[in-house]
Formats: sequence, structure tokens, C-alpha cells
Amino acid sequence: MTSFAEAADAIIAAGNRLDQRGLAPATAGNYSMRLADGTLAVTVSGAHKGRLAPAQIMRVDARGAPLDAKKPSAETLLHCLIYELDPSAGAILHTHSIAGVVLSRKLAEADAIVLSGYELLKVYPGIDTHAVDVAMPLVENSQDMTALAEELRTLLAAQPALLPAFYIRGHGLYAWGPTMAAAEAVAEGSEYLLACEWEAAKAQGA
Repeated sequence: MTSFAEAADAIIAAGNRLDQRGLAPATAGNYSMRLADGTLAVTVSGAHKGRLAPAQIMRVDARGAPLDAKKPSAETLLHCLIYELDPSAGAILHTHSIAGVVLSRKLAEADAIVLSGYELLKVYPGIDTHAVDVAMPLVENSQDMTALAEELRTLLAAQPALLPAFYIRGHGLYAWGPTMAAAEAVAEGSEYLLACEWEAAKAQGA
């Protein structure tokens, strides 16, 4: 089981890598891991993810209440929701790409981003072929995290099989997995697929 020190190291390493890939602009994003005692290690509010230090990782309880004298990310409630709905989740990454943000805004009336025919769809659990349609939930952005969490609860619970990714329109991607390595694979794979969709839309005159 993951200790706080191990989680902090993994979160810092992920932040450095995602920043280098252009998925963590300015102070955007928030990352977390579930700890052995059921609490969470999460990035503090306002930290640049490419320059994280151990002091910028803190602990919160399963409901998001701080256990340290620090301020957690404003979106910590969304992390708590994911851990609640997916007992296998061990790490969560919230990334931001230009392609994903623009694509999600273009799909103004959609409640999902449908991804079809891509080999990299196999990054998602249970998928072993490119010949499949995957609907990534797409939800409206909001500054009210309680309301957004409840909207997402309904949306995610309605899935026949929980996809470990969703998108907040004009905002960014949430991706997760049982380990930090698995969460990174889902985040990077999802961002790649979103970039492919946006390039295809541009080629079609979007």
C-alpha cells in the first residue's frame, strides 16, 4: 500500500513529466493518490505542477477535508468522488491540453466525446481492439465543485462500465488508474486521442 512519502514522490515525478509534455500549463491541474490508510495525498492549491516540491503535497480525508495546515486544490471533491465510485482507483491526474479544450468547446451540445477506430483505445481497461466506440463523458464547466461533483456522480454511475476518464468542457481531462503509472497511461492516451479527434475535425473544415 502507498505511503505518503511514496505518493509525494510519484506525484512530483508525474508533474514534471506532464509539464514537459505541455499538459500542465501555468498552475493548472491537480493530482492525487490514495494512501494505505484511506486518506489522500493531493497537490495544494496554486502549485506549478512542473516545479512541485514535497511541501506542495498534502493529506486530506476521503471527503476532502484537510489533514494538514495547507489549502488543497479547489477540485479535490472531484478526486474524492472518483475514489468513492471506483474502488480500484489509486491515482488521479487532471491535465490540460489545447486540443482537448478546443475540441470540447466545439462539441457544444454533446454530452460525450465519441472515440472510434483508434488503436490506442486499448489504453482503457477491458478494451482489446480498435474496432470499438468509446464515449468519454463530457460535462459543463462550473466553479461550484459540490454541484459539479453531484452532476458527475449521476453521469458516471449511469455508465455500463466505468471509463477511467471524463472531460470538463473548456477546462480539462480527468484520468485515473490503480497506480500512478496506469493513471499516466490513461491521461496521455486520452490526450493523444483527443488531439487526433481535433486534427480530424480541422481536416473536415471545423
